Amino acid sequence: MRQWPDRRILDLLGIELPIIQAPMSGFSTVEMAVAVCQAGGLGSLACAQLTVDEADEALTAIRRATPKPINLNFFCHRPAAPNPAAMAAWRARLKGYYVELGLDPEAEPPTANRIPFDETFCALVEQHRPEVVSFHFGLPEPGLLARVKATGAKVLSSATTVAEAVWLEEHGVDAVIAMGAEAGGHRGSFLAQDMSAQPGTFALVPQVADAVGVPVIAAGGIADARGVVAALALGASAVQIGTAYLFCPEARVSAVHRRALDTAADDNTQLTNVFTGRPARGVINRVMREVGPLSPLAPAFPTAGGPLAPLRAKAEARGSANFSVLWSGQSAKLAPRLPAGELTRTLAEQALARM
Repeated sequence: MRQWPDRRILDLLGIELPIIQAPMSGFSTVEMAVAVCQAGGLGSLACAQLTVDEADEALTAIRRATPKPINLNFFCHRPAAPNPAAMAAWRARLKGYYVELGLDPEAEPPTANRIPFDETFCALVEQHRPEVVSFHFGLPEPGLLARVKATGAKVLSSATTVAEAVWLEEHGVDAVIAMGAEAGGHRGSFLAQDMSAQPGTFALVPQVADAVGVPVIAAGGIADARGVVAALALGASAVQIGTAYLFCPEARVSAVHRRALDTAADDNTQLTNVFTGRPARGVINRVMREVGPLSPLAPAFPTAGGPLAPLRAKAEARGSANFSVLWSGQSAKLAPRLPAGELTRTLAEQALARM
């Protein structure tokens, strides 16, 4: 195989291929991470929806299966303060759907939660010493970040603008993930939440590469070898791929989500805050059209998801995706349908051939 022209990420992270599996909280699995690692890429374990014990068990399983470098990913948001008035308004907006589906609108909804990086997760990092730790929504407070770096882990974080990339470099990251508007799932934004002006990947990547001295990882809209080649040509040292891995058999994807991915096109995804309270890209469905896509009533992240959970469960039991999270990027149609390890190798081989 020909050599990669830019080895900065390969040498920094100790991997063979410049392909990183996006963490995709709630959808990626231990099996996916192991397969990507074994193929020579960087597998990722998303911890935002895991307890510390669950993350410990998952990472232990990964370590048993492969000696290759692994990435632990964490959210860095501030937990939402209780806001009964905002929650009451949100539940009132959804009441009609409860009645339609035969649910009790007065029943207390479940609590939606995403766990931010904290002392207990930091202790987990210190115990297991993963080769890479990545963050979404900025970085943890300086004391915790210093402890992570003291383990020897390389630190990555997502930027949606040049300003965020510069901030991350100034605060000690080893590489920046330049996340464009095309990406599926939650924006990695942290300096501003208005995503109306967010640049696309192939406008963002070269400007970030010009603005920072650390290596850049391109994310968003990259689902085949052409995207990999384009990102590297624009100054990225590696790519982070999400949606293409959702088609892999190792992904934890519901039947309605998989059907939505199979029909995803260039123009049927939108940014929405109705599922969690933060902007995220997914395939358009009924609740996005009728309540959003961006609703001023959606309470703070991640609490908006609680009242939607009963609606989602009832609708999915009927085979409907009307209230389901259907995260997808804009290039889903381009993604090969392959197991995770084979996908990783195929993207790399085809990219090198094109280069």
